[in-house]
Amino acid sequence: MIAVSASDESIRTAELVKIQSAVNNLPIFAEYDEARIPDMSALVFDLFEQEDGLDALFGLIRDNLPERLFETAYALACDVAAADGTLREAELRLLEEIRYELALDRLHAAAIERGARARHMRD
Repeated sequence: MIAVSASDESIRTAELVKIQSAVNNLPIFAEYDEARIPDMSALVFDLFEQEDGLDALFGLIRDNLPERLFETAYALACDVAAADGTLREAELRLLEEIRYELALDRLHAAAIERGARARHMRD
């Protein structure tokens, strides 16, 4: 979630609110210590500054996230990307990379993306 928010080099309030809301309300984060968010943010920012940082980030994700949660992670990333009502090119590229790196089925990913779009639709 943090990587998608930071991908366009501008973290928006709506994205931060979406991340905080997810951590505070979703069952998947029931045991997560939200005090870790600043440390995770710093790690993502540090990795983005490195030449192979994105590869390192995906390595960390694959090493620490059970495969059964890959679609959940993608859904949360899509929600953060859609939170401010605009999908920027950098966000779209990162979402594409996430789909590839997590080997998500394209049809499943499309359904997840459509759900995020529907949840964040504006007038």
